[in-house]
Amino acid sequence: MPIQTKTTQRSSSQEIPQAAFDWYDEYAHGMIDRREFMQRLTGLTVLGFSLTTLTTALLPDYALAEQVSFNDPAIKASYQIFDSAKGHGKGRGYLVMPHEPSTDLPVVLVVHENRGLNPYIEDVARRLAKSGFIAFAPDALYPLGGYPGNDDDGRAMQASMDRHKIEQDFIAAAHYLKTLPASNGKLGAVGFCFGGYIVNMLAATIADDLAAAVPFYGTPAAEELQLQVKGPLMLHFAELDSRVNASWPGYEKVLAANKVTYQAYLYPNVNHGFHNDSTARYNEAMAELAWNRTLQFFNLHLK
Repeated sequence: MPIQTKTTQRSSSQEIPQAAFDWYDEYAHGMIDRREFMQRLTGLTVLGFSLTTLTTALLPDYALAEQVSFNDPAIKASYQIFDSAKGHGKGRGYLVMPHEPSTDLPVVLVVHENRGLNPYIEDVARRLAKSGFIAFAPDALYPLGGYPGNDDDGRAMQASMDRHKIEQDFIAAAHYLKTLPASNGKLGAVGFCFGGYIVNMLAATIADDLAAAVPFYGTPAAEELQLQVKGPLMLHFAELDSRVNASWPGYEKVLAANKVTYQAYLYPNVNHGFHNDSTARYNEAMAELAWNRTLQFFNLHLK
């Protein structure tokens, strides 16, 4: 099934040259270091952009990312420890549920980007709880002390860790979440960037336990695992995200050949990270469209 598209206007953030967004993607994924990133941005000052304007737009401001207050009376949040025998031994995550939960609620694992459990991802968990789900957002950086409070250090910390153990920690977190006393036994997962990859990996490694998988701009699991995917999946892609989009045609062939139920959407004129409302990559219209589709998908398969 081809990626479905809808038309929209570019957001005002697109006034910044597309090259700057591409460089930020390279920087965020470790392809260039901060010094190189800043040097490239400095080159845009001849076009009339100040370096302050560019960095303010591109680098995250998590004060912008709170859609649901941590003090919202409709939800109850806490940090919980879980066992991870095949990973780092123990993991920790942000557990959010409706304030008066029943004993029969669907559960959703929320998986962060490549820099640990930052405030944006915690807010996504709260949004799910406001919509009637129990949400759990593990922090891959817990074995090193947890998200350090800034993305640069968080990214370096995560890059230093054993990838296989991180994956095992998220598998353990999924099992922990599914078996909570208030769970109805139906598990979903949503992840962003690196988290999108983790959701694709979970769709392959715990296919029988995962009732709904939603990767946002995530690459697929290793080729030898892709044949194990059962779905259903809903995949969100950004039109300007050539790096991740290049992985989709091959993955789609595998899903189609194995008759996996999936929906794939391509959001036009937006960048990788368009759902993250802490940077200028955010596109409100497309983020809301993708999120509403995600909630409908979870309501269909988990409730």
